[in-house]
Amino acid sequence: MNLFNPRRDFLKKAGLGVAGLSLSNPTWKQSNPTPSVQPFDQVALAIATITCDGFGDRNFERAFEVIPQLPFKNVEFNCWYGRNLTPAGIHSIQQRCYQHGLTPISVQGSAFGAEGNIIKDVAHKLWNMQAAKALGCRRVKFTGAGRGKEGGLDAVIAVLKEIAPAAEEMDVLVTVENHANNNIETIEDYDRIFEAVDSTHVGMCMDNGHFDGSSIDLMEVVDRFHSKIMHVDLKDTERKGIHRVVNFGDGVTDNEGVIQKLLGYGYKGYLVVEMAPPRNEETLVQDLRRAYGLFEKYQR
Repeated sequence: MNLFNPRRDFLKKAGLGVAGLSLSNPTWKQSNPTPSVQPFDQVALAIATITCDGFGDRNFERAFEVIPQLPFKNVEFNCWYGRNLTPAGIHSIQQRCYQHGLTPISVQGSAFGAEGNIIKDVAHKLWNMQAAKALGCRRVKFTGAGRGKEGGLDAVIAVLKEIAPAAEEMDVLVTVENHANNNIETIEDYDRIFEAVDSTHVGMCMDNGHFDGSSIDLMEVVDRFHSKIMHVDLKDTERKGIHRVVNFGDGVTDNEGVIQKLLGYGYKGYLVVEMAPPRNEETLVQDLRRAYGLFEKYQR
């Protein structure tokens, strides 16, 4: 199956350009011009909206209440619900970021696996990529379904093969995130992915807490895949083999060791605080300010 023949014509016909979004929402360009996507050559902290919103469909209301109270300026948006990805939804994110002085840096879409329908999954991932471009981001992030479900790792690889050429043309980085008990979980899973999909625009989102939850050696991951790690999720899990997020310092995850090792390999990208769901609503702002303080020194 080849959905990109020729790929450029496909993207134009599908309306996957900023113009396509502008036509759907005439106020888009009038209110805030779509920002240009610039190459990223530094290390910076970011925060994921899931850290404030949890897993429900809250239209980022809690995130936009909490994050402006924090030192974070870079935000990853967990766009898991339909209204988040409509032109009006993306416009709303753009407007609220502009209002609060925040910068969108990544869009996380729902997982690989549209009930085994590769075509639907490709279309979903392409639209997430365009949403990221419209927000001025260069990164999208996807994890997998439960281990052995939705076509397993074969389905993930099939989708990545289709979207990799478009990612290269659009200059969007597709980051593939590990989760415990997931189709994307182990070192061997990533070996298969990167052997099958050799693209400069497909890489790893390294989720430290989930690797610990799967009892995967974090330092081995960095040594083996440092050239493919494009995005890092910072969280602390209760203990090895159990993925249960706790406040930083209350678990076993060596986030600082991972960061230091990555910096030794020349890592450039975001370090995303993803302490979700929120541990304690009453202390959330305090906890997230503390998280920023723990990792601020690694910004370059």
